Amino acid sequence: MANKIKLAGITSVLTENRLFPPPKEFSRRAHVKSLADYRKLYNESIRSPEKFWAKQAKQELVWFKPWKKVLEWKIPFAKWFVGGQTNVSYNCLDKHLNTPTANKAAIIWEGEPADDGKPGEVRVFTYKQLHHEVCRFANVLKHHGIGKGDRVIIYLPMVPEAAIAMLACTRVGAVHSVVFGGFSAQSVADRIHDSGARMIVTADGGFRRGAVLPLKKNVDDALVLKDANGELLAKTIERVIVLRRACNEIHVQEGRDCWWHREIQEQSPDCPAAKMDSEAPLFILYTSGSTGKPKGILHTTAGYLLGAKMTTKYVFDLQDTDVYWCTADVGWVTGHSYVVYGPLANGVTSLMYEGAPNWPEPDRFWQT
Repeated sequence: MANKIKLAGITSVLTENRLFPPPKEFSRRAHVKSLADYRKLYNESIRSPEKFWAKQAKQELVWFKPWKKVLEWKIPFAKWFVGGQTNVSYNCLDKHLNTPTANKAAIIWEGEPADDGKPGEVRVFTYKQLHHEVCRFANVLKHHGIGKGDRVIIYLPMVPEAAIAMLACTRVGAVHSVVFGGFSAQSVADRIHDSGARMIVTADGGFRRGAVLPLKKNVDDALVLKDANGELLAKTIERVIVLRRACNEIHVQEGRDCWWHREIQEQSPDCPAAKMDSEAPLFILYTSGSTGKPKGILHTTAGYLLGAKMTTKYVFDLQDTDVYWCTADVGWVTGHSYVVYGPLANGVTSLMYEGAPNWPEPDRFWQT
């Protein structure tokens, strides 16, 4: 007969009191080297928040024009670094060009379909190369009349061109709204209607679990959807830029649709970054709509970038030699902050992966 063990009670694991000190070598290299250092930094931010954030903004960002006021707080609205001018693309790319970081990998990308002898297709962009491509696509945007304040929908798979399109928008002052590639035509149409976007950047298709997502077909469908009054939801769209990715058959409408590779081939890699007000709109990101109508959240320029850069730097303790991988899609705010803007503003290498984490096998991530 098996021994019976009488339990005195249930052990709760919700309360954890153990301490695990980091190795001394880790602490020596860390941005925040001890709990005392953390508490000092934290207390500075609580005691004198405006002084603290002014110091961080001066240290961490490049400014074209200094601000006049650190914080203008009129509940429920907060404006940061009022009167200052900067540019997100400049802080993510140009600031690194005259440093050794220029020739360092900015983005390492692995696609779902495999190259010979490799788990996936691989592309690498150094900071100098990424700057080159961003400037060329920024000139494509300008060629089509996209400038400060114009809204651009980005509906792409998880490919480097998604980051390039985002950074190009910030370079010219356009407001991007990234739509997750798994969303439907109706989702695309709703976001166009709400934002008043003038352009969509998409792809013929994207790879997911061995299948091709028909992104361009979804866009075509979105552009003919109507509201309850019979009005086109996407009537503001003037141009559709199409990236060739999956090489699936698509419909191309003359006068509206343009191939990315054809548009970019004639463009110069010289495109000065626009001087943007610190509170200029940067991007609109919509909630998924699972609990009702999707709600667009507007993020502005300087405060967002400073927050993204500092949280990436301190929370993940990123060092110059790190290759950092945030597995989120760029269609989510996590992907905006921790795939694109945070890592690049810190000059580290960001890894992007196109496919699903469990296809073709559950250990796919460990093959990357």
